[in-house]
Amino acid sequence: MGFFDTLKRGLERSREALNEVFYFGGDVDESFWEDLEDTLVMGDMGADVAMSVTDDLRDLAAKKNLTTARQLKDALADRLEQTFIPPARDPFSDVPSVVLFVGINGAGKTTTVGKIASSAARSGIRTVIGSADTFRAAAIEQLDVWGERAGVPVIKRERGADPASVCYDVLDAADREGSQLVLIDTAGRLHTSSDLMRELAKVVNVTRKRAEKCAAGPMPVSVVLVIDAATGQNGLSQALEFNEALGIDGIIMTKLDGTAKGGIAMAVASKLKLPILRIGVGEQVDDLQTFDAHAFCRALVGAE
Repeated sequence: MGFFDTLKRGLERSREALNEVFYFGGDVDESFWEDLEDTLVMGDMGADVAMSVTDDLRDLAAKKNLTTARQLKDALADRLEQTFIPPARDPFSDVPSVVLFVGINGAGKTTTVGKIASSAARSGIRTVIGSADTFRAAAIEQLDVWGERAGVPVIKRERGADPASVCYDVLDAADREGSQLVLIDTAGRLHTSSDLMRELAKVVNVTRKRAEKCAAGPMPVSVVLVIDAATGQNGLSQALEFNEALGIDGIIMTKLDGTAKGGIAMAVASKLKLPILRIGVGEQVDDLQTFDAHAFCRALVGAE
């Protein structure tokens, strides 16, 4: 099964809900528009995105004399695609690059770091992993496994060590070895805790300062937020808080495996004007792929 087919399966819940509107909606009347808006809201897009999309489709239907629900299906996919912001650069392939992965516990940060390290190593990019989640022994062990599989070194310290010092160490190692890509896993933080967010801001600041002094020249640092798509609108709250505290450069959306509705991707992209860099639809390395807004929206809507 290809990635697009897996993505379609992962977005099945939202697609089936939209199909009810399109296939059973009949004529494009007021009832159709109300059902469409409600379905978009229930799909985790949020009221703002749902209202904006519905209003734009109303205007399009009037201009082009679209009178049946099925005629609007492709138009909906096209309009949703416009929600997304293309990245100015891909921090995982445009090297040299340092990427800090942040997010709440359970979002999938550690697994995502491992998958990206494996993919980069296969592409011939000299990669190093930093295990700055020093509070959770399982995270260090998990990264060791990923690093061994990919043939990528993992820089770590003992449990409970200062995470900022780990970031410093990993950049020292990258400097010595001429690494092109530095991937740093951080501990899960509750976005509602100002103390924890200040600690994380220190980690980011230390990393930025050390990255400026690399022997081969400054390495750009990106802060990437990993969001579990199944958290729905809570994912938007996470993104707003992390962005305010740290200045997020991009989003990775994980666990689009059938339990998530997918609309949270539109909500985050629309509200924060941040690019979705990768999406994950399963546990395998190849189940994490570069985000394709065109394919995503067509999988979500069920358009051809």
